[in-house]
Amino acid sequence: MTRDGEIYIGCNVEISSYGLSVCAERVAMFKAISEGVRDFEIMAVTALTESFCPPCGACRQVLMDFAPQLRLVLVNAAGLTKETTIGELLPEAFEPSYLEETRPRQ
Repeated sequence: MTRDGEIYIGCNVEISSYGLSVCAERVAMFKAISEGVRDFEIMAVTALTESFCPPCGACRQVLMDFAPQLRLVLVNAAGLTKETTIGELLPEAFEPSYLEETRPRQ
């Protein structure tokens, strides 16, 4: 959900080459970004599992790059929730600001 209340929904897009599959978190984020949205507030990640299913490493990096202050609500099959942040899930993350630091100075 964006700060102005717009909701973008994603689903896993799985294909026979697992490495080319895309998780629901990235699908939702990329849908919003493709429409010009850059101000995100919260994301719900649901899974039909007993335990909570946090975003994978690739999703964590995308979320950190585009929404470093993002709050996450993890929801399991029983409807129980656990709240966290992308910063808690990806401490000491590589952020876009590091790219600026590595550019050659003129």
